[in-house]
This record gives sequence, C-alpha cells and structure tokens, in this order.
Amino acid sequence: MINIFLILVLIAVVITYWQWNKIKIHFWQKKYIGLTLTKSQKKLLLKVMPIYKNMTNQDRVKLEQHILWFLDNISFLGRGDLKVNPGMRLVVAANACLLVLNKPWPIYKNVKQVLLYPSAYYAKENKKDGAGLVSFHNVVRQGESWPGGTLVLSWHDVLAGNRLPEDGHNLVFHEFAHQLDQQTGFTSGTPQLKTQKLYKQWAQVFNRAFNQLKTHLAYGIPNVIHRYGATNEAEFFAVLTETFIEKPAQLQHQDPELYQLMLDYYEFDPRQWV
Repeated sequence: MINIFLILVLIAVVITYWQWNKIKIHFWQKKYIGLTLTKSQKKLLLKVMPIYKNMTNQDRVKLEQHILWFLDNISFLGRGDLKVNPGMRLVVAANACLLVLNKPWPIYKNVKQVLLYPSAYYAKENKKDGAGLVSFHNVVRQGESWPGGTLVLSWHDVLAGNRLPEDGHNLVFHEFAHQLDQQTGFTSGTPQLKTQKLYKQWAQVFNRAFNQLKTHLAYGIPNVIHRYGATNEAEFFAVLTETFIEKPAQLQHQDPELYQLMLDYYEFDPRQWV
C-alpha cells in the first residue's frame, strides 16, 4: 500500500514538473486578468508617459496587466544612495512592458532584477590591446543589460526617455530589447522567433539594414536610425527598437521592409499611438 502511494506521489511530482509552466500561466491568468492599475498609478503614467496616454483602451488594459505582473515578479534595488519608490518602479515597468504588449506570460523569462541609479554612473570595463594586454578603467554609463537577468538603469535617463517620446531615445526600451535578444542564449541582434522561415527572413532584412546604416554613416547620408546602432548587431536591434516605437512613420518611410519586420516581431503598430 505504501509503495502504491509513493508511486502515485512520484507520478504527481513528475506531472507537476512537466506542466509547471502551464500551471503558472493558469495562475497568472486567474490573478491578473481583469485587474487594472489604481487611479493614482494611472494618473502618474498619464503625466510622465505620453505613449500610455495615446494608447487605445484595449492596449492600455493589456499593458496594465503586464505591469502588475512585472511589479510582482521583478525586484528593484537602489544604487548610489537612491531610494526606489513605487512611482519609479511603475514607470520602469510600464516602459519595459510596452515591448511585450502582445507577448504571453512570462513576458521576460530571464529578468530577475533592476538596479536603479539616480543618474549616469561609473562602471568598470576592461579592454585588450593588440599585444594582448588587458587594461581596466571606469566608463560612464546610462544603462546595462546583463545576460544573467539583471538590468542597470539611470533614473534620470529613464525620465528623459519619456519626456521626449519622439526623439528615438528611450533607455528602458533599449536595455529591455537587449533582454529580448538574450532570450536565445546569445546577444546577436536576433531575438527568439517563431519559425525557421522567420529566422531566414530576419537575417536577410536585418543584415541588409545594418550594413546600410554603416554605409550611410561612412558617406554622410542621413538615416533615421541613430549612429550608435552601427556598433554591432546587438546594438542595432536595441536602437532599432527605440526608433520603431518613437519614430515609426519615419522608419516606415525610410525602410518599409524593415518596419514590417519589426511589426511582425513586436506584434503592435506604434503609429497608432502617435
């Protein structure tokens, strides 16, 4: 009798293990579907996040449910004597969740915590020269995205990214785009896609646009995508994400094929929020 009981327990444990993601998603759906932000939370976002103000009611409801999930599952830590308050957490969460507006839970599979500095900060960096010698020095940064699931953000620059919603610069969009890129296990500029056909299409369009940006910079030809995107493929995806959301009409006019690629990946059209 005891052996039968142990076997049944073992079977239950195995089933729970294999179905754990489905169980969590079912729990999240029961918990968050139908919930909305409080009046004070909505008031804050309406004040500091113009995109939130311009969204349709349907999109705003989805965003708010993602925000609530994010606030419950991602931790925040202050750095540089910054005391993180609920308003700061809300603004970061709202910007981060916009990228995954139409993605299923868990919306950020690897993200564990956000480190928030009051402004730009010093970070240690090492470089290797041609002779193989490694040098260490401090560099000023506004944000970072680590493969282990930690993001580092400057609160000053988080606010600046929302204050000018059409300048093509948003620190949270940029760093969380890196996290989407890193879900594949690599930081390559190619996020996780649904089919092999999409990977092939992504490689053709993305690489063509990346090389075009480098060519435009070399010959002084204007490009709606910021020059920092030419650093490497990973930075190109992050900068392209900022451009897609904040300068959608200009990007679509310059490169309709690239715009459609981003439209298919993010599954929302930011032109509706302008």
